Amino acid sequence: MTTSKRDTRTRHESVSARIGAPAKTTAAASPIVDARPTPAQARGQLAEELAARHLSRHGLRVIERNVRCRGGEVDLVCLDRGTVVFVEVRLRTSARFGGAAESITAAKRQRVLLAAQWWLGAGGRRHRAAPCRFDAVLLDGLDENRINWLPGAFDAG
Repeated sequence: MTTSKRDTRTRHESVSARIGAPAKTTAAASPIVDARPTPAQARGQLAEELAARHLSRHGLRVIERNVRCRGGEVDLVCLDRGTVVFVEVRLRTSARFGGAAESITAAKRQRVLLAAQWWLGAGGRRHRAAPCRFDAVLLDGLDENRINWLPGAFDAG
C-alpha cells in the first residue's frame, strides 16, 4: 500500500496528539497565500472604486474602505457634512439572479449594521455622536453611467 506525504503527516499529528508530544510541522503544512485577487474580487474592487468616485463627486468624503469585523463588513464609510454614511456597494453583471438591489438581503443588512457598530466603537470612535445613514450604491455592470445611488437605502431598525 502506498502512503502519501499528507497521510503520513496526518497520522503523525494524530499519534503526537494522543501521546502529548508536539505535532511536527513542515513547510507543506503551511497554507500558500496568493496575493492576487480572483476575477470576482477584482470586479468588486473596481465597483467600489467607481462608487467612491461617484460619491466624492456628489460631495461625500470617503474616510474608510472595506471595514471588516467578525460577522460584519461594510464597503465604504463616508462623511456627508456631519453625517457618517455607511455604504454597501452591490455589483451585478447579469440579471439572471436578480438585480443589484435584490442582492441586499436582511442578512447582508445585518452584517453592514454589525460592522458599523464595531467601527463606531473602534476606529471611528470620534464620530460616535454623529448621525448615521446607510446608503447603497448599485451597479448593473461596471459602467459609470449606470450607477444608482440610494441615500438612506435601509435603516438600523
